[in-house]
Amino acid sequence: MFDQLSVGGGVGLSAGAPFRVATEKTVFAMPETKIGYCPDVGGTYYLSHLDGELGTYLGLTGDILTGRAVFEHGLATHYIPSRRIPLLLQRLAELDQPSLSLIDQTIEELSSEREPNEPRSSLIGATRAALDSAFRHDEIEKILFDLTELGKHPEESISTWALSALAQLEERSPTSLKVALTAIRKGKKLTLRDAFEQEMNIAGAFCRGASPDFQVGVNTVLVEKSRARPAWSPSTLSEVSKDTVSLFFDPESPYLEGLPQLDIPSEFEPVTGPRHLKYALPTEDEIGEAVRGSHANASGMGATAEEIVQLFERMRPGKNGVREKVEEVLRRKCTLVDNADGNFVWVKWIHDQ
Repeated sequence: MFDQLSVGGGVGLSAGAPFRVATEKTVFAMPETKIGYCPDVGGTYYLSHLDGELGTYLGLTGDILTGRAVFEHGLATHYIPSRRIPLLLQRLAELDQPSLSLIDQTIEELSSEREPNEPRSSLIGATRAALDSAFRHDEIEKILFDLTELGKHPEESISTWALSALAQLEERSPTSLKVALTAIRKGKKLTLRDAFEQEMNIAGAFCRGASPDFQVGVNTVLVEKSRARPAWSPSTLSEVSKDTVSLFFDPESPYLEGLPQLDIPSEFEPVTGPRHLKYALPTEDEIGEAVRGSHANASGMGATAEEIVQLFERMRPGKNGVREKVEEVLRRKCTLVDNADGNFVWVKWIHDQ
């Protein structure tokens, strides 16, 4: 449960919890690349399981999400006003035989819909499509190229976002960016346990001197509190070779030799799949499966937008934000197709065309 600040290690400690409550005071960030490091404490696993390339973007730039956006983007499972936190704690304490479903229901009863004047996250619609496009690459250089081009976009919201993201990345450690991107890409295919081990190896390599940037970043940003770009070494992406990146991942790397192995007690249940998303808003992957007809609860191919929305409202009865999330994803990821009789308009997942 995070009410206010959830940054870096705090994110990792809370991200796997079945219930994570955000309020208007919540601040989320994974700022490790600002200090010449890499997302850890499970960050490379949890970020890689966010919708689209949102996790890649957050992990590389260290950008901040606040308030309801933390919930809308899947990092929190619920959103309630902070003034209701004491009442929530009281109601949870009064539960006689609490189950996960009962806890979910108790939190949901105190949640709130968006206020009429409450702004939406900026990372939706056309800007979000631009984000997914730019951060889909496996090379930082290609991400920067796309952001540069998007910085010329005629739509101001897109160009402003792209130039801001570009400026953030240019301040980060080039080595950290390449290591973090590699780790996030690998994290998508790893179990949580293996992601922890990967992150422990990366930490060991940084601490053993595979790159001086972690020490430089901590000293510049945290000790000296300087706003200047730290003296990264190397200072440019072109100087960071594949061989340098491999020092953080290759089992034969001298910087990984003799590091302790991750030892999880056998009584702990292994984490299989993104179960931390069970009580959150539906993911884009779930919505895509429903549109394609491959979702376990879908009736098959050929559904209207309203039918898709109602499917998820039935699957998550009474949950605030479901309609808003599903409709936003459908507008961004789908096209409309007339049926043969012209009586209905089906939604078709764009990437299936």
